[in-house]
Amino acid sequence: MHKNNINNSEFETKSLSLYAMVVEKKWILKENAESETVRQLSSELGVDPVLAELLVQRGVHTFHQARSFFRPDLNDLHDPFLMKDMDKAVERVHQAVVAGEKILVYGDYDVDGTTAVSLVYSFLRRLTKALDFYIPERYDEGYGVSYKGIDWAAENGFKLIITLDCGIKAIEKVDYAKSKGIEMIICDHHLPEAELPRAVAVLDPKREDCHYPFDDLSGCGVGFKLVQAYSQKYDIPFESLIPLLDLLVVSIAADLVSVTDENRVLAHYGLKQLNGNPREGLFAMIQLSGLEPAHVSIDDIVFKIGPRINAAGRMESGRIAVELLTATSVDEAIRIGTEINEHNNERKNIDRRITQEALEMVHSGNCLSGENATIVYNPQWHKGVVGIVASRLVEAFYKPTIVFTRFQDGLVTGSARSVHGFDLYDAIESCSDLLENFGGHLYAAGLTMKEENLPAFCERIEKFISTAIIPEMQTPVVDVDARLNFSQITPKFLRILKQFQPFGPGNSAPVFLTENVYDNGNGRKVGAEGGHLKLELIQESHPYHHISAIAFNMADFFDHIKAGNSIDVCYSIVENYYRGTANTQLRIKDMHERDEMI
Repeated sequence: MHKNNINNSEFETKSLSLYAMVVEKKWILKENAESETVRQLSSELGVDPVLAELLVQRGVHTFHQARSFFRPDLNDLHDPFLMKDMDKAVERVHQAVVAGEKILVYGDYDVDGTTAVSLVYSFLRRLTKALDFYIPERYDEGYGVSYKGIDWAAENGFKLIITLDCGIKAIEKVDYAKSKGIEMIICDHHLPEAELPRAVAVLDPKREDCHYPFDDLSGCGVGFKLVQAYSQKYDIPFESLIPLLDLLVVSIAADLVSVTDENRVLAHYGLKQLNGNPREGLFAMIQLSGLEPAHVSIDDIVFKIGPRINAAGRMESGRIAVELLTATSVDEAIRIGTEINEHNNERKNIDRRITQEALEMVHSGNCLSGENATIVYNPQWHKGVVGIVASRLVEAFYKPTIVFTRFQDGLVTGSARSVHGFDLYDAIESCSDLLENFGGHLYAAGLTMKEENLPAFCERIEKFISTAIIPEMQTPVVDVDARLNFSQITPKFLRILKQFQPFGPGNSAPVFLTENVYDNGNGRKVGAEGGHLKLELIQESHPYHHISAIAFNMADFFDHIKAGNSIDVCYSIVENYYRGTANTQLRIKDMHERDEMI
């Protein structure tokens, strides 16, 4: 189960305007696993058959596999030298350290990039003082390696640049750096093209010629493998790397890479570090986020810590995020963290206002498109939040969405977000002749074009989506792992469910279905606009088993529930921490009304 901190301020952030549609979700219950395997595993482990079912769904079929699943081990990490070019990268870093050459650690301005830079920088400053880091400016230099950054490195005498979470497509820029007397090591996790940069080493587990056993590391994860390899080669104890794992789990959570294989091990021990002995900067973020120390979860990183770190690059500069994450005193960390927190508050206010304006625009028909896609444009909107607003609009209308604002004279820029199963990047690529540049992947992309091309772009992308999207993609889905009776939610059940963490892609928090439940009469609306429900649920077949539940943005069901009608609910189980008190709570994903009266 999750650990979470729910309070009234979070209720406010989860509210969607009344202009948002109520999109009915389709529930898909997973097929039952092979019954004999479930029965045997349930018996051998002494656990509820539902928990055994969850294990089998995750590929765990034997007692031995279950032990490995429940007890991640750092000894199971893969040998970093299995990654293509790792030997070259380690030797070049060592050469620079021994010779006192100036090393520049260069990374993207988002959470993955800034944590990666902080991790590698923190490691290297133990070995050399000839060191600095560089984060490009989002609105000046854009994503990835920039000519401005290379020029700055050359002007300041750097001989080696280590890129993190970027660089795999920087072919011309690597050549440009070489012409300035600078060599580069690329550490990236994005999909490369056929031609690779001519760098000293290119570390990317997604390289076709790389046979590393796990290819879904975060950018920070690739950086960690570099420092692990260096430590292995030059007899630095692995234990000295464990304090870096709090940074790594933040990147794994925020970048939404799969929490399986090596990432599960790293996330498990990263959470232990984050909750037991976090670095000064992350301790400041925990405090400023209002989280319970020692009870920080993956969800807390995704929804509380990650957005604050991202806000630095969105509102000012990603460099201050690295300054925070590499701070060596609590006072310094609190000072920088407070500044970042103020940027995040500013970001939330702007995000909330623009989301409301965009919702009103769609509602009134003043959008550029509202049929198969949601496309909105306002030249005054802040560039740093249009991606967040696009995600909010997908949540509201469940259509592929693009939010545009003015970039510079004659140009507009946009962030695109998609619905499950629809390749929005492919749709954007079909309009590439109208674009100045674009990039991204299946579900998220960025694009820039001349403002005069907007009408043609909207017309063409609408047509593309109308022919490519299928009905199944237009209905949000709730994947349900198993049916569960409230009577099964015992202390032992919860204790074992907790061991399924850390949750994330590839090991999602289980979603359960319980039918024919009703509120005990204490249910109420909560949140600044009364948009959420806080309930005390009872299952009709087990009337003495009450359980608390929270349902975000489901106030429309209140009259039905208050009248004594029963509902079916699908939910995850969270451990809710608030002011030092823990209680079990259902986080309702969706509910269906039942017709009969209790």
